[in-house]
Amino acid sequence: MAGQAFRKLLPLFDRVLVERSAAEAVTKGGITLPEKSQGKVLQAAVVAVGSSSKGKGGEIQPVSVKLGDKVLLPEYGGTKVVIHDKDYFLFRDSDTLGKYAD
Repeated sequence: MAGQAFRKLLPLFDRVLVERSAAEAVTKGGITLPEKSQGKVLQAAVVAVGSSSKGKGGEIQPVSVKLGDKVLLPEYGGTKVVIHDKDYFLFRDSDTLGKYAD
């Protein structure tokens, strides 16, 4: 699973490594969408997190998400990382827009 691949790659500081969800290829009505019509996926699963970052006053601020959380991402940004022929993205914790409640 994803956790196995990240034993050698751990994000630093307040970075979060995510795997974007797959785009919807079929509508609820059963219509198959061409690839160009599929929007950019803004939802992702957190697969690895950094330890923490320092605030303005020097205090340690923990990362706000944890392994396995579903997060909402901005449309642009992040750094693409390819691990075992699979695309992942690195974001700062502050760049994530929200976290889905379980």
